[in-house]
Amino acid sequence: MWICVNRSKSFSPEVQRRERCVPRAAGLVCSTAVNRSTDVFTEQQRESDTAAQPDRMPEGDSAGESIHGKPSAIGNFFKRLGQVYQSWLDKSTPFSAVRWAVTVILTAIYMIRVYILQGWYIVTYALGIYHLNLFIAFLSPKVDPSLLDDPDEGPELPTKQNEEFRPFIRRLPEFKFWHSATKGIIIAMICTFFEAFNVPVFWPILVMYFIMLFCITMKRQIKHMIKYRYLPFTHGKRTYRGKEDTVKTFAS
Repeated sequence: MWICVNRSKSFSPEVQRRERCVPRAAGLVCSTAVNRSTDVFTEQQRESDTAAQPDRMPEGDSAGESIHGKPSAIGNFFKRLGQVYQSWLDKSTPFSAVRWAVTVILTAIYMIRVYILQGWYIVTYALGIYHLNLFIAFLSPKVDPSLLDDPDEGPELPTKQNEEFRPFIRRLPEFKFWHSATKGIIIAMICTFFEAFNVPVFWPILVMYFIMLFCITMKRQIKHMIKYRYLPFTHGKRTYRGKEDTVKTFAS
């Protein structure tokens, strides 16, 4: 401003007014340009930040859901299929004899198929080992007595009439044993449709190995039962006489 004032001494009043207005207009133009450049820089910064961030799904979305949070058709299908399967399992729970009969029939069909095809012996051997492990878990108590500090606290059955009734609690319940065994048979039968699982092997050796493994495992399990005095079966609970039976006894 002082430059303009000094020059005003040598120029006319009209020129002086023009010179006084020029700095103000220049300042206004400069401030407008700076604001525009700042807005452009801010927009560019936002675009770069948006491009740098990876694509994220909204909260609540899972692998089977779409972008909008709604479950996909495939997810709904498998969910519905699982519900129907679980419903049939729940309905079959009380029919243990029928369930095991179906499992025996599937086992017979599988053995006949293997005998006719003359192959897939390694699959059959793996199925036998799997069923043996399930059977050992079925015979074992839920809490191993050897891991307890006091052996008397193990899940042993009462040995005297005046002892408290304690049922045998298995590590693998009967229903899970049946379910796992049946699934194993179905998977083994599916494997017989693929030639990749037909590994050539001398089957008598596999039979001998399986018999030896079965005998050793059962011998160890029987020793465990004898040592900790338990049986893998629950006998009926002791019943007591009611009041009517007691009255009849005294009357007689």
